[in-house]
Amino acid sequence: MAEPMGFYSRYGLNVEVIKTAGWAVARDKSLSGEYDASHMLTPMPLAMTMGAGSTAQPFIMPAVENINGQAIVLANQHLDKRDPQQWKGMTFGVPFEYSMHNFLLRYYVAEHGLDPDRDIQIRVVPPPDMVANLRAGNLDGFLSPDPFNQRAVWEGLGFIHLLTKEIWQGHPCCAFAAPARFATEMPNTYGALLRAIIDATHYASDPAHRTEIAEAIAPTNYLNQPVPVIEQVLTGTFADGLGNVRQEPDRIDFDPFPWQSMGVWILTQMKRWGYIEGDVDYRGIAEQVYLASDARTVMRELGYDAPAEGYRTHEIMGKVFDPADPEGYLSSFAIGRGA
Repeated sequence: MAEPMGFYSRYGLNVEVIKTAGWAVARDKSLSGEYDASHMLTPMPLAMTMGAGSTAQPFIMPAVENINGQAIVLANQHLDKRDPQQWKGMTFGVPFEYSMHNFLLRYYVAEHGLDPDRDIQIRVVPPPDMVANLRAGNLDGFLSPDPFNQRAVWEGLGFIHLLTKEIWQGHPCCAFAAPARFATEMPNTYGALLRAIIDATHYASDPAHRTEIAEAIAPTNYLNQPVPVIEQVLTGTFADGLGNVRQEPDRIDFDPFPWQSMGVWILTQMKRWGYIEGDVDYRGIAEQVYLASDARTVMRELGYDAPAEGYRTHEIMGKVFDPADPEGYLSSFAIGRGA
């Protein structure tokens, strides 16, 4: 929303926003230098820095763009399968392997006793294609970014099983990320871009602005979705496909601070499911990529409150994650791949 709402121009930037077909393409164009910076899923800069799924290149993530804002949707034919233990043999879509969507879905089904690699199928599907695949019967459900969850309800094809904030309240979703060289080679541009994104994120955090934002990001060159669908997500007043109109003001929310402890959690899940192996410098990598100090400086400069530290505990499905003991946390799970 920073472009259509005028935040880039406010900070003297002339930004070309390029709609990209899928996260793998966004990753590759960022690695090649075709993109100076990118809207990314929060695990992506960690994976790219470590060379997981791609060549290794140092990336930075100085700001989160939204928190919460995802859901598990099931096709209407599965109205009688609200217990995840009934999901054996079902196929689910996620937008990318290195995504909170993938890791939250894996966490959720594993906590219900299912092995996400053996008991269900997880397929990478671009979010704009999720609803069509649900209609065609290629997917039984998906864990997708909004507004595509709400679009499935709008089309009468599926229902919202749960919001991901019910798994982890305040979890990160998408973020501003760039090659590390962008900050060092173009510091003024980097600083202006970070200010614009943090300012826009705080603007979006005010519920009074949500309807205006829905109209700004609905057109074809952005989300290409009906305004009422986006409004339901942003305002938190939405039909769930189960006959209810729910009121969840924090269904999606906006907090730009890149907690390094969230980066540590993501790294534990990457190791848990075999995306990375061996010894992991959890804290070192999280601090290299998630630039809490840059975010803190800009947030305070713009007059916003900012946490003094980059670490805190997080609660996921009632289980507390202590970033000081990532290996102990990993060893507490009965289901996983990593060693």
